[in-house]
Amino acid sequence: MNSTVDRDPYGDPYGETYEYTEPEPARLGFFGTLGRWTTRLVVGVVLMGLVVVGGTAVRVWQVARIDDHTPAQAIVVLGAAQYSGTPSSVFEARLSQAAALYEEGVAPEIVTVGGKQEGDLYTEAASGRNYLIDQGVPADKIIAVEQGSDTLESIEAVSETLRAQGKSSVVLVSDPWHSLRTRTMARDAGLEAWTSPTRTGPAVYTRESQAHGIARETGALLWYQLTHFTADFSYTAGQ
Repeated sequence: MNSTVDRDPYGDPYGETYEYTEPEPARLGFFGTLGRWTTRLVVGVVLMGLVVVGGTAVRVWQVARIDDHTPAQAIVVLGAAQYSGTPSSVFEARLSQAAALYEEGVAPEIVTVGGKQEGDLYTEAASGRNYLIDQGVPADKIIAVEQGSDTLESIEAVSETLRAQGKSSVVLVSDPWHSLRTRTMARDAGLEAWTSPTRTGPAVYTRESQAHGIARETGALLWYQLTHFTADFSYTAGQ
């Protein structure tokens, strides 16, 4: 669009004039438009991912705070490292919580679960059972399910064992941050499950270990929900 503009702001009739041409609006073209929409799509996907991850982390934290003592048919202790039959501090904290629940009458029996690593003399389930017997739990009230090299295998082995006995309700004992994933897996395996995590041990000693546990379990739970495979990332907050 062309227009004539007077240089003299006061309208001098003898002032010079010049031609002014308005610039044409920019045209993005096909590739420009495609690039713009691609950028929007990428930003949207990133934001959605952040919402999913953040929401899962919050849920891990929320369930970690639940301590449900509703009566069940069995108390299930998730295994952890053991050394020649001696439970690690992480495992010992879980076993002590299970013993306290048993004494309270939450369930009539305790199930310990977990296999062994190459070179181990004891399974996690056997070392856990021996520890509980030493703590005064009657031997005939403890079932050792000596299977499982990760959380999913352990939960499935427990589910198979208990359901064969006509039992389905369990209270799960593990670290607080592990609660949501174990509960999700147990329910997927056909068990009525709730959680009563330990409040002692390396998993809860420091803010660093708590943050590590939440981050670890957020990633592991998202992986399980996407694939239904396990993802037991290494635990570095102490044994």
